[in-house]
Amino acid sequence: MAWLRALARLSRPSNKFPFSPPPPSFSTAAASFPGTPPLSPVAGYIAGLGPTVQGKEKPRVVVLGSGWAGCRLMKSIDTNIYDVVCVSPRNHMVFTPLLASTCVGTLEFRSVAEPIGRIQPAISHAPGSYFFLARCAALDPESHTVHCETVTDGTISASLEPWKFQVSYDKLVIALGAEASTFGINGVKEHASFLREVHHAQEIRRKLLLNLMLSEVPGISEEEKRRLLHCVVIGGGPTGVEFSGELSDFIISDVHERYTHVKEYIHVTLIEANEILSSFDVRLRQYATKQLTKSGVRLVRGVVKDVQPENIILNDGTKVPYGLLVWSTGVGPSEFTRSLELPKSPGGRIGVDEWLRVPSIQDVFAIGDCSGFLESTQKTVLPALAQVAERQGKYLARLLNQIGKAGGGYANQAKNIDFGDQFVYKHLGSMATVGRYKALVDLRQSKEAKGLSLAGFVSWFIWRSAYLTRVVSWRNRFYVAINWLTTLVFGRDISRI
Repeated sequence: MAWLRALARLSRPSNKFPFSPPPPSFSTAAASFPGTPPLSPVAGYIAGLGPTVQGKEKPRVVVLGSGWAGCRLMKSIDTNIYDVVCVSPRNHMVFTPLLASTCVGTLEFRSVAEPIGRIQPAISHAPGSYFFLARCAALDPESHTVHCETVTDGTISASLEPWKFQVSYDKLVIALGAEASTFGINGVKEHASFLREVHHAQEIRRKLLLNLMLSEVPGISEEEKRRLLHCVVIGGGPTGVEFSGELSDFIISDVHERYTHVKEYIHVTLIEANEILSSFDVRLRQYATKQLTKSGVRLVRGVVKDVQPENIILNDGTKVPYGLLVWSTGVGPSEFTRSLELPKSPGGRIGVDEWLRVPSIQDVFAIGDCSGFLESTQKTVLPALAQVAERQGKYLARLLNQIGKAGGGYANQAKNIDFGDQFVYKHLGSMATVGRYKALVDLRQSKEAKGLSLAGFVSWFIWRSAYLTRVVSWRNRFYVAINWLTTLVFGRDISRI
């Protein structure tokens, strides 16, 4: 059994790293960077992770956020050069292109959640790398410090006061993402469900199944049944269209079979102010409209003026009753992003230069949906897409590795280093599923450019194949493939858990 003993030795976690300094201590004592005034803990904040000591510790990269941009950076950062500290209110990355499928049971929720420790293993066991379940409350570029507060949501920890601490950085990467745009419309935040996080998908699924079961209770009026089973989606972008397609598949394949008493009452309405899928080729938009209509989705052109607990009011005065309201009208900067005293790009995002640096502030970078090119760069602000964020994360990881190898990894040490090539984004195309084994693939680099455009079953196969290969870990790829096969053979799970 020598092979078994050898396998056991290999499976044990190892603490042998090319550079293994003692782990940094968490202290309330003040510390300082070379060339900066002493760091004094802000009132209510302990010092936490103090500044790194050059020659004894690796330089520290602090990443705020665990979305596409931040996780792609952490995956490619060289942990032989840097310690990595991630601060985020969630300990996983969400594979958002497949999130709509979890709402109706096509996929399980864990299939689209990738733990941070699997994306960057050093965070789990390297002496100077950590993940903190917290949110950034303030930023102090002068002392190279971020002020953080722990996240205490949930029934058990809701009574706990947030623990406040500080983390010093050598390089800071702001990858805070964005939040759903509500355009200041009354009642949206109170009554609508968004579709950006796993808990949003769980909320939608629970509410959808609850409404289905309530509609079968004796004594429910015909009018109330129709309201409970009216699913309204606001926004005709890829997320809204894909969710509508998934929902129509769920109704046709599962609701009609398992809720036969109320199958005539359930309907889906997609409301869009202009054209659905406006970034796609005209021919593909027409195909999507035809396919959604054929699947039973009612398309309405209108603008929402008010959202009430059981109705939405359109700009022409039309009252639309609903049981489930999903809001998918794009994203914008979060309140915290807007509050930061940093240069801003058009639209309120954090302004960056051609190397994704925040100008005039040493050692601070911004990537993903929270960032945009400054007007001085004469570049357009890139769309809030996963492929943009992923590409920026990969580029910045390569740049930081280059800086570290050149001796500029520590705070204030990269002033005279040549950053090399600027970030250039090349659009690879867009894809969206419209249900019933149909999808759209638009490989044009822009709306005006020419390129390959496909629609139908072949596009659906391309869509599934592409996203299956883009899932981060082999573990989750296996989950996704098995979930798809299980749904095909046995149908969707309708348990309300």
